[in-house]
Amino acid sequence: MSKILIVDDEEMMLMMARRILSRKYEVITATTGAEAIELFRNERPDMVLSDLMMPELDGYELQKILQAMSAEPVPMMFMTADESEESESKGFELGAADYIHKPLKPDVLLRRVSNIIDNLDKIHGLETAASTDPLTGLLNKSAAQKEIGERVKASAGALLMIDLDSFKLVNDLYGHAMGDKILIHFAKLIKEITRGNDLAGRMGGDEFIAFLHNVGDEKILRDKTVFLNEKLLTAAKRLMGADMQIPLGASIGAVFVPDEGIDFATLYRKADSALYNVKQHGKHGLAIFGAHSHAEVSTVGGLSQLRMILGERNAEAGAYFVDFETFKKIYRLLARMADSYGKGLTLIQFTLSAAASEEAFKDVLIESLRRSDCVSQSGKKFFALLPEATEAEADGVKERIFSRLPRPLADKISFEREKIF
Repeated sequence: MSKILIVDDEEMMLMMARRILSRKYEVITATTGAEAIELFRNERPDMVLSDLMMPELDGYELQKILQAMSAEPVPMMFMTADESEESESKGFELGAADYIHKPLKPDVLLRRVSNIIDNLDKIHGLETAASTDPLTGLLNKSAAQKEIGERVKASAGALLMIDLDSFKLVNDLYGHAMGDKILIHFAKLIKEITRGNDLAGRMGGDEFIAFLHNVGDEKILRDKTVFLNEKLLTAAKRLMGADMQIPLGASIGAVFVPDEGIDFATLYRKADSALYNVKQHGKHGLAIFGAHSHAEVSTVGGLSQLRMILGERNAEAGAYFVDFETFKKIYRLLARMADSYGKGLTLIQFTLSAAASEEAFKDVLIESLRRSDCVSQSGKKFFALLPEATEAEADGVKERIFSRLPRPLADKISFEREKIF
């Protein structure tokens, strides 16, 4: 219900206007300009109906003050017994929405106020449509950046970057219609962890943002993170079936305001950095910028859910390719295992000449080895680890790989092999 502030120093006129408008609207009243200013500040009415001629502060002066207090135009309608066109012209120049002459006619007053309110509703509806993400009902990217950007300059709280983990698999395995259902439900969960004075938006795809007003407690954020993960997993199993094996969840990067500043772009980068930290350390958890060296992993759903998080889905045939630093760690682990359990481990190195194509060789190398083998690259050198490979299997690797290479490429590659255990 729209709220209207009526201002008039004549008690009888005030009562009459209130009786007419209270049939359809919520009405608050003031008998002086000073009282009207205080009510406007606290109640934020949708429009103001004010007497034009009042002692101390007339309608014109009141309109200027109220407009200065508001970031948006204040719909103001004047009541006056003055029949002159001069007074109407002055009011309209100042931005008055309408005039009505005393004595008031109920049907005329209701109709004119209704026109103003209906126009406001249309404007607000257009503004809402322009600032709302059509799928989730949250703020869209531009509106979220604008509104949260303004909020962090003036209010303390926590800025959250929220990202769905493994969401692409939903689209790939169950289709985009199911993906939309997950996004819609997740947006509802975000609304559940936010209050009326918080802000939340969708930045695009499966990325969301939120500002929690006056939240500075890490425990509150961790509780909300667990809530999102638990409820999302429950909803996903309901929508996609109890045997759903996608490690779906939410990762959150947070930054406290104003501890880390009040500039939105700076805070956004810090929250995004914290989010990256979560993604690198297990997902399904929370990291607060500057608070910890790494994120905590939220094992929502117990070991079965953790297994889905850690596991490799849709593994392709051929060897497992990793960066060289990871390769070194895998080598050390496999060497320990081979030493402890007597299992064989073979290390192979291929060295390409300057003219040899790295991409062409890499593809053949991966395809020619087993899924249990591990491959890496450092410059023109490629390395392969073959766990539990027999002598015959290790000897056959070179022949199998080189037979699949074009002769000009094979001639540019040298081969070394060493059985570690």
